Amino acid sequence: MSDAKYFQRGKIQELRAELNSDKKDKQHTKKKTVLKKIVANMTMGNDMSSLFPDVISCMQIPVLEIKKMVYLYLINYSRTKPDMAVMAIPTFVKDAEDHNPLIRALAIRTMGYINVDKVVDALIEPLRHGLRDKDPYVRKTAAITVAKLYMHDRILVEGDGFIDMLRDMLADSNTTVVANAVAALTEISERSENIQLKLNMTIANKLVAALNESSEWGQAYILEALMSYVPQEMGDAEMLSERIAPRLQHANSSVVLTAVKVIIYLLNYMTKEDDINSMCRKLSPPLVTLLSSGPEVQYVALRNILLIIQRRPEVLRKDMKVFFCKYNDPIYVKLAKLEIMFRLANATNVDQVLSELKEYATEVDVDFVRKAVRSIGRLAVKIEQTADRCIAALLELIQTKVNYVVQEAIVVIKDIFRKYPNQYERIIGTLCENLDNLDEPEAKAAMIWIIGQYADRIENSDELLDDFLYTFLDEPVEVQLALLTATVKLFIKRPTAGKDLVPKVLKWATEDVDNPDLRDRGYIYWRLLSTDPAAAKAVVLSEKPRISTETDNMEPGLLDELLLHISSLSSIYHKSPQTFIHHSKPRFLSPSPVLNRRYPGLSSLQHQELDDGPSRNTLGLENNPYALDTHKLQEEQNIPDLLLEF
Repeated sequence: MSDAKYFQRGKIQELRAELNSDKKDKQHTKKKTVLKKIVANMTMGNDMSSLFPDVISCMQIPVLEIKKMVYLYLINYSRTKPDMAVMAIPTFVKDAEDHNPLIRALAIRTMGYINVDKVVDALIEPLRHGLRDKDPYVRKTAAITVAKLYMHDRILVEGDGFIDMLRDMLADSNTTVVANAVAALTEISERSENIQLKLNMTIANKLVAALNESSEWGQAYILEALMSYVPQEMGDAEMLSERIAPRLQHANSSVVLTAVKVIIYLLNYMTKEDDINSMCRKLSPPLVTLLSSGPEVQYVALRNILLIIQRRPEVLRKDMKVFFCKYNDPIYVKLAKLEIMFRLANATNVDQVLSELKEYATEVDVDFVRKAVRSIGRLAVKIEQTADRCIAALLELIQTKVNYVVQEAIVVIKDIFRKYPNQYERIIGTLCENLDNLDEPEAKAAMIWIIGQYADRIENSDELLDDFLYTFLDEPVEVQLALLTATVKLFIKRPTAGKDLVPKVLKWATEDVDNPDLRDRGYIYWRLLSTDPAAAKAVVLSEKPRISTETDNMEPGLLDELLLHISSLSSIYHKSPQTFIHHSKPRFLSPSPVLNRRYPGLSSLQHQELDDGPSRNTLGLENNPYALDTHKLQEEQNIPDLLLEF
């Protein structure tokens, strides 16, 4: 029979009367029914706390189902009635010594949830016995209870030797116990300021051996703990990676991504290029397989892949086609795939990519089309030999006269002009035909930059700028700055054409606007032009550095940190966990004789920065004179580091 009938608002008096009924009930059926009603009302948000003494009286009934409901009730209301929760302590202690391991474990687990000082004090001895219990179910429950107890009283857990007992449980014969002990130690080390989990090769090998017999979540916990192992000798990382590699074929996506994280981490401690390439090839199939899952799992995989290919581009170099968008992909999946397609594009596959992007640019989804058009422009900047084809594709798109397509195309063409000066100016006339379609600040600013940059080649550049200047005071700052600079360029290149526009713009910029950036730039231009026109020409028309797609790359230190957080929220947000999780511990590559700081795709300067900076620098804090040096602070205050070295 369905339990839905219990989810009806019950009266306290009636429920109390039923609980205290003297009618014969050998099987305790009526008690079960009443307790189900109470739990159902509690679940619906109805206040059942006044029944506390009556429910506690049911703890003596030696029926597991009844005990579960009573314990659930106690967990829910012990915070509001801590004095009455103490009444349950004798029964808790008695149940912790019951012959049934399920009841023993239930008692220990429930006491761990009740954050009342006297209950916590009463939990110490049952918990100590539970960690050494003959039944693995009790031991695994006790291990997790230690982590819960640590959240309530850290000093108690550290002082009573529970950390050492958890450490000993890593050698337990039962893999579930090992997994729970690992989970507890990992949780404690994450929350503690002076406890750090470190594994040696012996324990790391034991944990890997336990993977085969562990549940899927046990495997995820064990793999996560292996991130605390730092290889010290050549061959250690290679051997451990080979033993972890079978987890890449697991059906659970969490296990797969966590295994990928551990292997990516261990690649930093491999010294032979052949071993690194071989392991990278093994990472490709499982990541591709994740893309056949549901859209949510796909998105998580794609965000993690985007991090991986920035550090290890060889991982998915030959799998471009799997990132081509499908018609039924959600927009967030499509946008993530577009970014990866751009990252993986090279001279050998660029024709395929460009063909796909042109197809995407004719879709109906505006955001997707914008991203596709922008990707075509970025592709031209990234791969010089395909620039002609990208320009041709952009011109085709401009001819469609679709407003948002035209504007995106103009924005990226500005970048192409900067990358390849004096090569594609022939298309300026086509761009000028679409001035009436510009209504977005970024597109307007891009077109104004083009007019100013090539003012000497556009015959009516003064007229075009004058048209834009009609609405100068109403434009966003981005457009106003572009207009100011473009007008000054026009005056320097064609003094006769710009002599009427410059005074007007400078007056607006210095007297009629409130933005300090615009006002300051106006004053600088005014003084340069009035005191030293030659200097003004040298400054305004100076040769600009060519742009590069390398500016899209993530800062190496941050990327290092995020790769240590694969399969977490941090790898989805692409933000350090310290930015959104209070008191989160930073992760970094620990020093080792075999630590390899050479990565493909990094310039020699970037390698030098990584080599010069301490390995703990994951956020670039060393370059910030105002950053708080927590390590130095720790040394000054003599705060001890309690390391869990196993």
